[in-house]
Amino acid sequence: MKTFGELIAEGRKRAQLTQRELAVRIKMEDGRPISAPYLNDLEHNLRHPPRGHLIEQFAKELDLELDLLYFTAKRMPRDIEPVEASEEQVLAAYRAFRKELKTRGKKR
Repeated sequence: MKTFGELIAEGRKRAQLTQRELAVRIKMEDGRPISAPYLNDLEHNLRHPPRGHLIEQFAKELDLELDLLYFTAKRMPRDIEPVEASEEQVLAAYRAFRKELKTRGKKR
């Protein structure tokens, strides 16, 4: 599976954007754009993937699957509130996830 940085780099190239052009479109919580060097570091896996606010912008700007970006960033999607989940729901979700990965692996 590709890394967060690889997905971002591929999406940016597919959108025919330079790092500088994409960086200007991705805004931090305070409204300032991210820097091109920061984006370069992300694409080369030299920094940890960002928080949800930026992940969601990357997905939108690059037409990438949001859930895949969250997964490769090893982050929980912002619309899932862990405190609202019961222990049983969490266990069921992880078991279903593991089962799906094992099933898919056998079909290859």
